[in-house]
Amino acid sequence: MGKPRIEEWTQLRGIAFLAIVMQHNIAEYIYRSDIEQPDSVMLTMIYHLTRFGTPTFVFLSGVMLFYHHRQVKPEYRPFIRKRFGDIYVPFILWTLIYWLSVRIFTPAFWLSGTPDVRSLIRELFIPQTGYHLWFVIMIFQFYVLFPLFRLGVQFVNSQLTKITKITRMQSVLLLVLLAAGMYSLLMKWSYYDMASWTAALAKPWSTLLEYRSYSWVMYWFYFFLGAVCAWAVDTWRNWTIRALPWMISLFIGMYFWLGYDVLRGSGDVVNLNISTYLKPTTFIIIMAQMFMLYGFLVLLRGKTTKFLGALTWIGRYSFGGYLVHALVIYAIAYFTRPLQLGGWHLPVTLLSFLVTTATALAISYGLSRLPGSRYTVGLQRKRSRNSSVQGSDTVEPRIKAGPVTPLSASASRSSETS
Repeated sequence: MGKPRIEEWTQLRGIAFLAIVMQHNIAEYIYRSDIEQPDSVMLTMIYHLTRFGTPTFVFLSGVMLFYHHRQVKPEYRPFIRKRFGDIYVPFILWTLIYWLSVRIFTPAFWLSGTPDVRSLIRELFIPQTGYHLWFVIMIFQFYVLFPLFRLGVQFVNSQLTKITKITRMQSVLLLVLLAAGMYSLLMKWSYYDMASWTAALAKPWSTLLEYRSYSWVMYWFYFFLGAVCAWAVDTWRNWTIRALPWMISLFIGMYFWLGYDVLRGSGDVVNLNISTYLKPTTFIIIMAQMFMLYGFLVLLRGKTTKFLGALTWIGRYSFGGYLVHALVIYAIAYFTRPLQLGGWHLPVTLLSFLVTTATALAISYGLSRLPGSRYTVGLQRKRSRNSSVQGSDTVEPRIKAGPVTPLSASASRSSETS
């Protein structure tokens, strides 16, 4: 029998998905030449409410993996085979869809005679048209290396049992703080130093640093935090409740600081990359947001409301929604890019967000009801008494991916490398 389902994980995944969609809709409109300053400032303020998205999905991936395999060691080949089918096959399929969707509207595609297969192969390693799919490449590395991570966590856990001077809870808290300090140093190197390192090093090291946001190394702390949560769910819940006042205060302070930092560092056009994930101050607001949202969900645990039910439903179909949502944004942009939106960028962005969310989730839900849904949206149709579609919040974990850096409003976007 499977372990008890933890509702707040699915609900948190739903909130993170909404943050993803909002980020990418903001990216579509904030860089347009006709945007006015009030709209630009307001979109920047909304943007800083969404920074927790991608790291939260890394955290949830760690939570699900360690929760289900904490005591049972997975057999590696079946484990990887299953994740390849659930995660990587949909990635390949949607990479092809995005590659085709952009090119079929380009006359050169039909006049060339032969498709540019090299660009398609490149998309599988450095996604551009499906700019958000970089996350699948990054998160799949955690699945490939999971047996090693599991051994490492088990070793640390065995060492903690030998500590007698302080309580186990105190020792775990000190370990988390130490890991957070190490990760903050990594973020400092990434934002302030690695650009010069990249210029000074030869290939392949310079290439690895240039595309460092594709590497699990740059997100390991969130995965580690997921292991801590999965190992002691009730203790984690108590932590988030006790820390809630502090996290709210920290979030408010960092929210104003990040907004000021972006506006101060930008010119005529707002540069959202100043708030890259791979930056110490952004790491702080992400942690504050993540703990704050988790704490709120714990406070609401056990309550039956339409709001929580909606979050659960969104979280269940969020991976498919994530895969398709950028295509919906492209479709909306086909109509909005020729328009002059001066003074209307904020309301159009919010409207686009609502349409994108509803359409992407509807497509995800629809595909999940069809044969082969495992390979399209990562949800496998499992027959039960009610013939329902089982999602990632059942016994077997699925990842629900998160956002990428919104770099520009053009079709050619890449992940964060700053």
